[in-house]
Amino acid sequence: MTGGPVPPTLGLRALLTHPDWAGVTVLAGDGAGSGVTVREVRTVPDLRADPAGAAGALLAVALTGEREDWHLDVLLRRAAAADVAAVLLPGTTPLRVASRLFADRVGVTVLGATDPLAVALAATRLLRESDQVVADLVTRTAATCSSAGSGVDELVAELARVWRRPVWLLDGTGEVAAGPEPGPPAELDGITVLSRPVGDGRPRSTALAAAVPSGIPAELAAVGAALGVAAGAVGHRMAEKRLAVERDARLRMSLLAELVQAGAELDPGTRRRALDAGWQLEGWHVGIRIDVPGTVDPVTMRPEVLRAFRTAHLRAFVVEQGSGWGAWSSFPEEPAPEQLQRHATAVRRAQWLLRSSLPSAMGVGRVHRGAAGLARTLGEAGDAARLAGARSASGYFVHVDRLGLGQLLLGWTRTDTFLPAARSMLEPLREQPGDLLTTLTAYLDAESSLTETAAVLGVHRNTVTARIAKAQELLGVELADPDERLALHLACRSVLFHT
Repeated sequence: MTGGPVPPTLGLRALLTHPDWAGVTVLAGDGAGSGVTVREVRTVPDLRADPAGAAGALLAVALTGEREDWHLDVLLRRAAAADVAAVLLPGTTPLRVASRLFADRVGVTVLGATDPLAVALAATRLLRESDQVVADLVTRTAATCSSAGSGVDELVAELARVWRRPVWLLDGTGEVAAGPEPGPPAELDGITVLSRPVGDGRPRSTALAAAVPSGIPAELAAVGAALGVAAGAVGHRMAEKRLAVERDARLRMSLLAELVQAGAELDPGTRRRALDAGWQLEGWHVGIRIDVPGTVDPVTMRPEVLRAFRTAHLRAFVVEQGSGWGAWSSFPEEPAPEQLQRHATAVRRAQWLLRSSLPSAMGVGRVHRGAAGLARTLGEAGDAARLAGARSASGYFVHVDRLGLGQLLLGWTRTDTFLPAARSMLEPLREQPGDLLTTLTAYLDAESSLTETAAVLGVHRNTVTARIAKAQELLGVELADPDERLALHLACRSVLFHT
């Protein structure tokens, strides 16, 4: 014949960490010992009580007794003989040395509390009224989920206050998304970390977690049930936040697409929406493009980009675009070279910070003016980012102003912005006497032969020499460099073909 269900017990160590026992002090004995358990709570009137038959009990003395009274030592001796779990005395005044040493010798844990009856009632409730403990915490949790602020962080903080336990929201990798750092303890004797998935409950999904002492079954059951209620509320708030974030992202993406497509011909409505978004269309802009693998969600990971920019002290607007982000910094006046240098340093640092947690390639365009310039610099940045994707030696980072002319144009011949870039680079030759563009193109076609170029153009050889020297001076290039010579040749042929 088997016995009935095993009566519940409370670990004394766990009880001492319970918020309802916050005012309890260990006066003597091994109160934190992991093996001490409480099977019942027994209240006695004073020190003269006889604890016979109170094995495993928390013996709570209701009335204040004189600590110098010999009856205390008698009670401790009887408690040891009865194998009580602990003796709870009124008040937290330290025991006299003789009584403390005696308690340690006979192996009795002595506790003190300002209100021992309240402490005893709290232990009784945890021991005998577990269903009520669960119902009470679930009810208060539901009320908290309905009344707490709209944010997820606010709800997690309020749950921690109501449960009086550490509470965390953990992402799929186990990192803390909300709650105290450094997160739940991986392994800690006497502590159980309970968690419930938030959302669809798939593996590696976001979870809500709380740390609870292992020795209080009612507390474990209550927090476990409350986690189930709270996880649903947190999931609902996260879904609402996600919808709001996606809506804002779509608005940003749509607005930027209109700006890029319209260039300088912006309609008043688009211009007004850009101003409402805080975008400065006038002034000067430097475009930034960040490419990431297709498995990365730009909407979800945008905060990572913003965090990297803030850390690098880089002020820029960031918009989700395809498999990455388009970003730009705006300046009210044309930035000086040293200002652009500081900006370039900040962008490179942002890329370094971003790659520490996210595989990315970053490209930076040149500085351009106005709404049309914004579209142009973003296009250059996009081309540079595509080049950066294959440049591990440069940290997957390419800045147009710091890229060799030949390398840049060779990369750009496969992009939609090659012709605008070529025209921009050859712009200094326009409206110069002597048709420098035609002369330079003929010279490069003739493999740098002055005599052949002069014959093709029908001019004197010295004229060709002067024009080529002038073109080099205006463009700031060195035709002895094969990369720059090839780049100029490609640019000249492209511009003349589309003239």
